[in-house]
Amino acid sequence: MSDAEGTGQDVRPGDPRPEVRPPDATEQPTIEQPTTEQPADQHAEPHGPESTVARLEAQLLGGPRTLSLEDIAERVDGDLDEVRLFWHALGLPTVESAAVAYTEADAEVVETLHRAAQTYGVSQRTAVSLVRSIGHTTDRLVLWQVEALAEHMAERYHLDDTSARLMVLSRLPDIAPMLERQLVHAWRRQLASIAARIASEFGGARGAPVRDDELPLARAVGFADMVAFTRRTAQLKAHELSDFVQHFETRVRDVVTSTGGRVVKTIGDAVLFVADDVRTGAEVALGLAEAFDLQGPSPVRVAWTWGRVLSRFGDVFGPSVNVAARLTDAAEPGTVLVDPGTADVLRRIGGYLLDELPEQDLPGVGPMRPVRLAHLAASTADGD
Repeated sequence: MSDAEGTGQDVRPGDPRPEVRPPDATEQPTIEQPTTEQPADQHAEPHGPESTVARLEAQLLGGPRTLSLEDIAERVDGDLDEVRLFWHALGLPTVESAAVAYTEADAEVVETLHRAAQTYGVSQRTAVSLVRSIGHTTDRLVLWQVEALAEHMAERYHLDDTSARLMVLSRLPDIAPMLERQLVHAWRRQLASIAARIASEFGGARGAPVRDDELPLARAVGFADMVAFTRRTAQLKAHELSDFVQHFETRVRDVVTSTGGRVVKTIGDAVLFVADDVRTGAEVALGLAEAFDLQGPSPVRVAWTWGRVLSRFGDVFGPSVNVAARLTDAAEPGTVLVDPGTADVLRRIGGYLLDELPEQDLPGVGPMRPVRLAHLAASTADGD
């Protein structure tokens, strides 16, 4: 990534860091300069969209477009198809092989990956997976950020959607350096966090070795599904729906992380979470059910299982994931269900009320007697 800030200059690797251009006093307020005043012309885009895009490209892309895919392939002494595959994996559109559409920074990134693959013996499959992880994540990231900024501009300045997006565009050259620093910092913290988890879980070689026919990771996996989402949101306006969904996701992430779990992904009106041990899985699930109780605007049904999973592509896979999903569909609003195997583990731990329910035929799973989970202390208090 380039460290260059909003200068409007072409920046090439090795060039001295350009000075930051101070904001023009005649420009509309930036996101860092709150104001309650309406912009003089809410439809005006100070530099013009094309001019702003050119300025942003000069700032972000590390220089002018002087290379083709053929040039890059020749420079890295690689195959043209491999270079094209890299670009596809990044999730960016490709052009004709001879078209001059790439920068020196693009060539450096491809060359670095190519050299690392040769040095460390990384297979093409692994290299493509590494690149795809970045492309997929950053594609969603920048979309999320731009939509959040557009919503902010629309609310703050009472703009229509088009005008809000044009205002975001005009601000991106100034906002981008801050977003870039946040991204790099978050990535470093997340990498340090997963390194610590690996050291803690596997450093002491605790437990029996994983058999060849087993999935590698023992995890609590669960879902929290918002009840009657369609009915509750059918009549909401765009900003109301945005607020509703944002409140749900923010609250879910707060509960999951504060109780020691991790959010894997959101799926429409549901969230998939994981935890590294059984007790944490129970606390995450019960915490979610309590945070969205029946008296609130968005109660949830929750289910989770303890089992072995495969972690790939930032997601988790395995039979226990499917069981948790089917149990979630069977749960009553405000309750938490587990499968009999997970219930047996929880009984050995103690501290939970486990109520076996009548047998149900779960689609894709078969007959099962779900077990309702609750805190033992809370259940005792309710019965007094």
